[in-house]
Amino acid sequence: MKNVMKEIVFVGRSNVGKSTLIRALTGKKIPVGKLPGVTRKPLKIPYQNIQITDMPGFGFMSGASEESMEAIKDNIVHYIEDNASNIALAVMVVNSGSFAEIVDRWAGRNEIPVEVELYEFLQELNIDVIVAANKIDKAGNVDETLDGIAERLGMMPPWKQWLDKIVPVSAKKGNVRGLKELIQKKLEGKK
Repeated sequence: MKNVMKEIVFVGRSNVGKSTLIRALTGKKIPVGKLPGVTRKPLKIPYQNIQITDMPGFGFMSGASEESMEAIKDNIVHYIEDNASNIALAVMVVNSGSFAEIVDRWAGRNEIPVEVELYEFLQELNIDVIVAANKIDKAGNVDETLDGIAERLGMMPPWKQWLDKIVPVSAKKGNVRGLKELIQKKLEGKK
């Protein structure tokens, strides 16, 4: 049996900045786009002594059929289930500006929001999850925004008691140091 490199999966809704965040963290040139759906299948990026996997985004994508969007979601679930024993960490990227509104809209229709479902799914598989609250530079009240994210994921505010779970980032502006440090700390804790 060959030694398989541990991996970190980056998951989240389409167009939240997963690929841009990976690019900012690693300095590697990976495909990013203005429109959702650039990443269609898991993209594996070797980085230092770990593999980073950029997962396709889920949720609404203009021009994609309902079946296609559902198939992408199923593929993400199957990939994570099949590789759970090798996944050292999951980074769930959320758009800090629209996260609360999207979750509330789903909850208002008595549906479980996909992000909440994904977060719980990862935890059920005993995968350590970091929530990267991206585009934080566009948030008005940062603490209020992060408290809202924590609360909707079942964590009691204030968010600052969850510094091992929630980290504000701005991938486009390169503000990723907090995430980089948290990933490092968690990986060292797993050795």
